[in-house]
Amino acid sequence: MPGYRRQLYRDDAVVLRVQKLGESDRIITLLTRRHGRLRAVARGVRRTTSRFGARLEPFGHVDLQLAGNPDGGGSSLHTVSQVEGLHLYGKRFLGDYPRYTAASAIAETAERLTPVEREPSLQLFQLTLGALRALADGSHAGTLVLDAYLLRGMAFAGWAPALVECAVCGNRGRHRAFSVPAGGCVCPDCRPPGAAHPAPATIDLMAALATGDWQVADASEPAARRECSGLVAAHLQWHLERGLRSLPLVDRSPGD
Repeated sequence: MPGYRRQLYRDDAVVLRVQKLGESDRIITLLTRRHGRLRAVARGVRRTTSRFGARLEPFGHVDLQLAGNPDGGGSSLHTVSQVEGLHLYGKRFLGDYPRYTAASAIAETAERLTPVEREPSLQLFQLTLGALRALADGSHAGTLVLDAYLLRGMAFAGWAPALVECAVCGNRGRHRAFSVPAGGCVCPDCRPPGAAHPAPATIDLMAALATGDWQVADASEPAARRECSGLVAAHLQWHLERGLRSLPLVDRSPGD
């Protein structure tokens, strides 16, 4: 655009994804604190002489100076002019397949839950950053961190499954049936054909993960974790209307 001058501005961000561009550049998909999800070109970062290539790897928390219009005008691609690594979480589980695959599913979900570029999403940014920090610290099993992230991310999107009341009539109680199309737990009067009947411990685990009750979540049994993961994934992918590529790769072995 003639006369268009790109602005310089700063923000901190989580690196969600990187893609090759040409021989030496990359396109970096970022979830920023103040400007939502955006894409930026990092020039020359694939060269061995790059000053900040190693800082722009997936799952890192970085501080950036970007060139572009943060309000949405001009090119949708911004340019990275400076970057400092705040916490490069990916380096801490690069060789840990279960945690790496959980982080990949978190990053893909964050991207899918922000369909509009440059629309601020502070809650999702904070949730994503916290989940990656928890994976890096190893304070909880990776699958529990992932499922907690998915449940809370769906809550921000308005898709939280009903767990303490019937998804159809709103009757409160500990309902035994769970229907993804209906929106979660359902009472006997509202239970549709084909509803699942998860163990009570599974629903308790889902509620604990949704509210951050890690004492209950960490004490859960492998069977409840597996069933919980299946229900959470089914509920998410029903609302997204297509599957997450990374979710089937998550290692859900009992030792995780």
